[in-house]
Amino acid sequence: MDDLEALYNDIIMEHSMNSYNKKELSSCDFCEMGHNPNCGDEIKLEVKLDGDIIKDMAFTGHGCAISQASTSVMIDVLKGKNIKEAIEIIKTFIEMIKREITDENELEILEDAIAFKNISNMPARVKCALLAWHTMEELLEKNKK
Repeated sequence: MDDLEALYNDIIMEHSMNSYNKKELSSCDFCEMGHNPNCGDEIKLEVKLDGDIIKDMAFTGHGCAISQASTSVMIDVLKGKNIKEAIEIIKTFIEMIKREITDENELEILEDAIAFKNISNMPARVKCALLAWHTMEELLEKNKK
């Protein structure tokens, strides 16, 4: 395992075990449930906006380490971004997992979410990694102004 892979594993483990993003917001503008029937992962995303800026996000739910870590990392990456930027980041993440984007420069906008790049080599874990991202994509689509 090279240093980068070890760093990625550390990011995933840290977020799956000690996610400070796993909580309920005192108030939120939008809420969306995500469910992966294949393995039983379930999350509830809560989003607080300030205009079109994602001011705060949190999640609750249960699932495997990959789904929980991916949700937490997604929140870190999207917080503070505007809706347009968030949609672009989500699209890039999904395309990375599907191996449609492999160019490191294009993947830079993912920040720590790039840690999930090798999930594409584990077909059984792909849906786990994508659960939060698809749920957030749905939430944004439904609530477009």
